[in-house]
Amino acid sequence: MNQPINDGGPAFPHTTQWDGITPAINYHGISMRDYFAAAATEKDIQEFIPATRGEAAEFQQRHGFSPSRQWARYCHADAMLKAREVKP
Repeated sequence: MNQPINDGGPAFPHTTQWDGITPAINYHGISMRDYFAAAATEKDIQEFIPATRGEAAEFQQRHGFSPSRQWARYCHADAMLKAREVKP
């Protein structure tokens, strides 16, 4: 029912040589999703936060929770990951 969240893979992958031939990627560090969320500007955050109390109440009724700045940051990050999937 719930699909795993696309985290975009590692933001800063580190490549090492295990056997001198085949490169292996160590997935240490933050994901692209976390990186995009942390890099969201105030303007990016405000695009997802309801502008009025009426909109906030409607949002809470529809979704069952109040939107937070952290939630808005990850909405922005998900939009950025989706934009990366588009082929020119």
